[in-house]
Amino acid sequence: MSLNVDRDSLAFTFKGGMLPMTVMELASADPEQIRDQLAGKLSQSPAFFQHTPVVLSVEKLDEPHLALERICAVCRAHKLLPVAVRGGADPVKQSAWALGLGWFPPLDAGRPRSLESVAPVEPDASIEEGPLASPPGVGSGGRIFRGTVRSGQQVTAPEGDLVVVGAVNAGAEVLAAGSVHVYGALRGRALAGIHGDPLASIFCRELHAELLSVAGNYKRLEDVDPCLLGSAVQVRLDGDQLGITALS
Repeated sequence: MSLNVDRDSLAFTFKGGMLPMTVMELASADPEQIRDQLAGKLSQSPAFFQHTPVVLSVEKLDEPHLALERICAVCRAHKLLPVAVRGGADPVKQSAWALGLGWFPPLDAGRPRSLESVAPVEPDASIEEGPLASPPGVGSGGRIFRGTVRSGQQVTAPEGDLVVVGAVNAGAEVLAAGSVHVYGALRGRALAGIHGDPLASIFCRELHAELLSVAGNYKRLEDVDPCLLGSAVQVRLDGDQLGITALS
């Protein structure tokens, strides 16, 4: 016997999708050492610490479950929101669940280190979709966003390039399976090649980005050569490192 379900009456639906997530790779389980380093990072890049969700990678630690609750407390005190733990054996998994966190198995060889596909992405209603005539090389799966990407807003192109005809404010995030093109000031976070494409790039007219990432390799604002700030640049992978070059 079949049952007819009125979809209008459903409270929710599950959707598959991809959402990049910052991974905090822990080399120490000492909460005080982590606190000191986070305090230094907060003074350098305060906009990055705006309730950013993170996955705690404990693959390099011995018995991390013993300090997991205190590590989470230190992160939250610095406006980072732990949402899951990656790696470890059953005691880690049980501790994560007891703290209301998700758990992921250890990272497979060859997958990006700093970004993880963990949850659905809902399309931004203000994105205008359609064929992209420029810049050259933008595929048919790309998207155009016209206007300013505001703080706290995320704009994504999960199947191609993303073109932002405007600025990206501090605290905002733009990401694409392909390349990211920003025809304005880039002050927030830009992530290209979110599925691991090493040929993706980031282009912007004025660089002030909090974070730049291509295929899981990233730089923060404090890692960028100061002479490039405010310039039009291209960001792409050079081996396993990000290279930033000025555009004439």
